[in-house]
Amino acid sequence: MIQITESAAQRLQSLKKEEGQPDSAFLRVEVKKGGCSGLSYKMNFDSQNHEGDKYFESHGQKIAVDPQSFLYLIGMTLDYSGGLNGKGFVFNNPNATKACGCGSSFNV
Repeated sequence: MIQITESAAQRLQSLKKEEGQPDSAFLRVEVKKGGCSGLSYKMNFDSQNHEGDKYFESHGQKIAVDPQSFLYLIGMTLDYSGGLNGKGFVFNNPNATKACGCGSSFNV
């Protein structure tokens, strides 16, 4: 399962409006090779369903994950932080054994 915090859901909703995305658009999260720790997160809005995708919904926002990426993301919570240390999405991934300082790449 993948969860979305309320603050992340609110930020996703405002980003959809800013980018002119339809209400039916959902967040697609993928894991790609690269980054200083070996794997990196990729996020974008999508409206197309792909065979094998897994879908999760929290606070009115939907996330799609392909089967390969899901293996790295099981149990993850997507949060959004707007504090003094910077703004951005935070991946709380229990599978990550190592992460870079900026939080955008990890290793398992």
